[in-house]
Formats: sequence, C-alpha cells, structure tokens
Amino acid sequence: MPAVRLLPPNRFFDREQWSAITRPSRWRGLWLVAHAWIVSIALVGAAAWLAHPLGWIVAVLFVGGRQLGLAILMHDGAHGALHPNRKLNNFLGQWLTGAAVGSDLIAYRTYHLQHHKYTQQPEDPDLSLSKPFPTSRASLFRKILRDLTGQTFFKQRMAQFTLAALGLKAMLRGEKAEKGRASTQAGTPFNKQSQDGVTSPTVDVAGTMAVTRAVGRFLIVQAVLLGASLALYGWTPYLLWLAGLATTFQLYLRIRNIAEHACTTTGSEDPFTHARTTHAGWLARATVAPYWVNYHAEHHLFMGVPCYRLPQVHAALGRAGKHAAMTIAPDYRSVMRQVTALG
Repeated sequence: MPAVRLLPPNRFFDREQWSAITRPSRWRGLWLVAHAWIVSIALVGAAAWLAHPLGWIVAVLFVGGRQLGLAILMHDGAHGALHPNRKLNNFLGQWLTGAAVGSDLIAYRTYHLQHHKYTQQPEDPDLSLSKPFPTSRASLFRKILRDLTGQTFFKQRMAQFTLAALGLKAMLRGEKAEKGRASTQAGTPFNKQSQDGVTSPTVDVAGTMAVTRAVGRFLIVQAVLLGASLALYGWTPYLLWLAGLATTFQLYLRIRNIAEHACTTTGSEDPFTHARTTHAGWLARATVAPYWVNYHAEHHLFMGVPCYRLPQVHAALGRAGKHAAMTIAPDYRSVMRQVTALG
C-alpha cells in the first residue's frame, strides 16, 4: 500500500520556529538519560535500605516506569533526537538506554521508520500491537496477568536468546552476513513486531548476529548493575531492578503500545488520525507515559521533534484549532475502556 500522508510543518511553523523545535539540545537528552538512571538507582537503593516488602513493591512499580523511559529515550535516539552529535546520540541510544532493556538501536531504527511510513497498514511492522483491539476485558486481563507474572518477559527473552545462540554459532563458524541485507530482528524486544506485515523480519545470518550483539550488550549492562549492587548493598537492589524489568516494564510497555494506535482511524489519508495522544497525570507520567511519550499523535505528525518539545507542538496545534481533528484521550483509563468495548 502507499505510504501514509505526511503533514508539511510549514503549515504551522515558520522556518526559524521549525529549526528551533527540531534541533536537539546538547544537554537535555543527556539529562533525561541521567534522570532515568538516577531515579531507578534511588528507587531500588531506598527500597533495599528500608528492607520492607511495601518498599519493594513501590520500587518495582516505579522502576518499571523508568525502564520504559529508557526504551522511550532509545526511541528518540533512533530518530536522532537525543543529541546533535550523531556518534554521541547513537552511543546514548545503544548503550545507555537500549541495552538496558535488551534492544538494539540500529535494528530498531530500521523497522521503526517502516512503522512511520506505513502506519496501521499491512506493511506496518507494529500492526499486531493494535490489530487485536477492541477486545474483551477478560482477554486484556489475561495479557496483564502474563505481564505481571513474568511470562511475557520469559517468552521474549527465550526467543531472543535462542536467536542469539544461532548468531553466536554463525560467528564462531566464521559466517558472513549478506551485504545489503537489513534485518530488523534485534529490535523486537522493545516492540514486538507483526508477523502478518510484509516487512516482518526473516531469521537470516545478519539478523541472528545482530541479536547476538544486542544480547551481549544487554548482559554486559546487567553484569555491571549486578556488580554495583553486590558491591554496595547486596542482591536486593539488582533483584528489584530485574523484577521491574520482568513485570511492570512489560505491563507499562503494553499499555503504552495500546494507547498509541489501538481503536483509532489510523491509516487513512488524514495525517491527524495516525495516532492517539493521551493526557497523562503524574502517576501516568511515572509509569506508562514517561518523557512525553503520551504525545504520540504529535510524534507521528512531526517525527523529528525531540520528546521534550512535543508539548510545544501540541500547544501549537491547539492554537491552530487542530485538536478537534486529532484523536486525543483524556486519560489512560478512558483508553482502556475503549479498547475493551467487547465486554
């Protein structure tokens, strides 16, 4: 199918305004990455110090939000919006954000741009994230239960590690990846790709090797975190981090994915319908909507805008009287009600 229609930015911004809005800051991306790590470390450290089950629960609830935040910042890095220096942008997106949640910046960038180009069409690699909706409350509850019991995490990691083992064997045999083949398989831990889109990844040598490298970075980051935990406060801080990654991170990632595209008219000729923006209070921002990811309609309209400037774009569209044309939800609870309309 043809690519979705884009919106010319000059309809809302002059050249100077647009340059200022899309130019990545030299310090804000760095600060956001630092913020995600500082909050995560503070949460698990404080919970370990308190040594109380309630503290552990609170830590797991909120560290999952910062882990999602790291994934969101990797997403900004995939758009080149974390830092104006390309090498530093890619380092931040690959090692300090993506590796922490088991994803690969370059592979993610490859397939994510396909998502923007073919949003909600058969070629969209993220189509399976929204296609099942609306659904029943019972179906959604089962998915949530799988997330919170670690089943989703275990299934994804086993699939990822299996591919990594194949890639490692290929490396040890001295096999070479085919030139010109751009596999996207290593990006799937961040956003599960559709198996019914024509751009769904194939398990080729390049793909398995990319997964091997992604798993290697993931394990290195986990080893560093475990080492720091053991050196400073024993096993507890790392186990709380891992518990968040295996449970609440998976749940928040699912809710964020649902809110962005499920039950919208995305895929039409109207660029204002390509995604949903959801208003987020402090609790949502601490869990399912870190770092302005809730402004998803604005992101699809102007994907080069850094996450911290999306509120400016939202306000500009409001002044232009375009909010009525957009899909905007008052909160995440209303989205969950809409996507479970089958009862």
